[in-house]
Amino acid sequence: MSAPPSPPHGHEGGGLPVPVPAAVVGDNKVLAAAQHIVKSLATSKNAADDMIRILSGFDHRLSSITSDLFPSPSPSHPGAAARDAEDAAAEEEDEREEEGPSLADFEAAEKLINLWDTTPEALVFEAPEDDAAHYLEAVDVAIDQLAAGGPAARRADMVVQLAMARLEDELRHLMLRHAVPLDASGLFCSLRRLSLGSMDDLDTSSEFDPATPHSQEGGPDTARSASIAGNPFDDQVFDLVRPEAVDELRAIADRMVRAGYGSELAQVYCAIRRDLLDECLSVLGVERLSIDEVQRIEWKHLNDKMKKWVHGVKTVVRSLLTGERRLCDQVLAASDDLRDECFIDCTKGCIMQIRSFGDAVAVCTRSPEKLSRILDMYEALAEVIPELKELFFGGNGDDVIRDLEGVLERLGDAVKGTLLEFGKVLQQESSRRPMMAGEIHPMTRYVMNYLRLLVVYSDTLDALLDENAAGDADRSGTDEDAEYLESLTPLGRRMVKLISYLEANLEEKSKLYEDGALQCIFSMNNTLYIVQKVKDSELGRILGDHWIRRRRGKIRQNSKSYLRISWTKVLSYLKDDGHGSGSGSSSGSGSSSRIKEKFKNFNLAFDEIYRSQTLWKVPDPQLREELKISISENVIPAYRAFTGRYGSLVDSGRNSGKYVKYTPEDLENHLSDLFEGSLGPANHSKRR
Repeated sequence: MSAPPSPPHGHEGGGLPVPVPAAVVGDNKVLAAAQHIVKSLATSKNAADDMIRILSGFDHRLSSITSDLFPSPSPSHPGAAARDAEDAAAEEEDEREEEGPSLADFEAAEKLINLWDTTPEALVFEAPEDDAAHYLEAVDVAIDQLAAGGPAARRADMVVQLAMARLEDELRHLMLRHAVPLDASGLFCSLRRLSLGSMDDLDTSSEFDPATPHSQEGGPDTARSASIAGNPFDDQVFDLVRPEAVDELRAIADRMVRAGYGSELAQVYCAIRRDLLDECLSVLGVERLSIDEVQRIEWKHLNDKMKKWVHGVKTVVRSLLTGERRLCDQVLAASDDLRDECFIDCTKGCIMQIRSFGDAVAVCTRSPEKLSRILDMYEALAEVIPELKELFFGGNGDDVIRDLEGVLERLGDAVKGTLLEFGKVLQQESSRRPMMAGEIHPMTRYVMNYLRLLVVYSDTLDALLDENAAGDADRSGTDEDAEYLESLTPLGRRMVKLISYLEANLEEKSKLYEDGALQCIFSMNNTLYIVQKVKDSELGRILGDHWIRRRRGKIRQNSKSYLRISWTKVLSYLKDDGHGSGSGSSSGSGSSSRIKEKFKNFNLAFDEIYRSQTLWKVPDPQLREELKISISENVIPAYRAFTGRYGSLVDSGRNSGKYVKYTPEDLENHLSDLFEGSLGPANHSKRR
């Protein structure tokens, strides 16, 4: 731009001014008018320069207008220059946004986008980084041109369509290429280490059959806590997409949202993420099963699937869904609504599988062996629902939470229903096959190990049973019983009721024995087993010392009854009826005959007891020894006194050993063989 002509000057020395030609005056007026227009309309120095350039196109003389209408800041304020530069840049940007890109910029962008469209097999984000950046810049220009309207809007629309179609493909490729798969081998190793319930300790691979022995005597209340201590996947949040791809995905998503292609973006994004999450569930072993399919599965296989569901639901929520929420927040940051909608859409398959299996299990046929697994499922879901509330929010998110809370409630109902069914099984079990040796009944072992397992879930069961607590309190007993029951937790009251069902059933089974003494042995064995299982576990804390003392009293009573039934008749043969005054004395042949008869009857009775009761079993060493001591304390002194007084009367000469068959020491050795569950030694030393 040429410099404007110099203004006219007056005559030096204060004389009259030099006359100015009329043409010059006219030029000055035109310039002044143009300068005034520029000053009035221009909002910045850049705008003034643009206006001067336009005006000079009409008249070259107007190019002499200066743009110093917007003076530079004073050197005394250095910060002002920076602020003005920032303001000018912002204003210029606003103007560009309002006016749209220049035609030249748009045509360059159009050319680049069309060029990429001629090679559909090529991928922008696999090209050098600069190429991807240039393509995204071209897309920005096309979107801006479309938004600005004008004569190029139709062309811009077509270019944007081409760009969006490519960006969809690029998004799909990036998401698939950079998806991070779950480590299947690691997960399955974790599953093998995880033995989530302790029903395995009870050998409940088949349905409850009290006639089937269960030899496992492990501690289920400690096994479960140990088994779930270390699951490395519970709290590990996975990067579902490699971090280096997230910025590129977000760049694509931002432009699709700006261009009005949010629905297309959501469709592509959700379809890919849904499929990938389904694959993750498959790795975790969480299968898509209908209610009918679950109902038909054998318990052994259903048990395995329930274990995997418990493990899977924690991993899904804490790793997969948490990672998915984070990915949605990063990639779809341009639209809050789209971000939430896509998260729910992507994860609805996971939620559906969790929900459908939970519902299917909740409506399964009630059977005792399922209770532990159902409780595991209930606790796992209850544990993650608060975490899910942090992931799902808004109207649709609230619906997801309500659905899962419904599943939780139905699982809780299944727990309560299964407990009721278990009580009915105990009351109605009517096997008629007695334990031949009076040992612990398989039902007793099963039930007590089962109840010990339930104590592991005491907090959950207390909460679930609290609403039915009043129904668990049996008011038929004494005031002391009622006060005791009131002092228990809801689970404690239910335990008392279930054990009372077991005890009543055992009482009926004891009547299958014709021998009253064996009835007592059977009752002692089973009652002691119950007491030991209570005392050595958390059941002891729940039921308290009062309950244990009453059962120990019952054992003592049975012990006394056994001695009375089994040994009263034997001891009656050792009573001194005044037949003689001592060794060698006699009151006649009749008295001697009666003494011989007593020894003979004692020997027959003792031999019969020995033959039968050596086959009886008292598994507990302490109880077995206490019974033998009690027998010895009653029998040996009486026998020693009787033989000492009358032995020589009937056992001399040719009759040696015929009537006095045992010495007191022999008798004591024989008593030591009782309750061992096998025939005693054949050659105990006898009196010679």
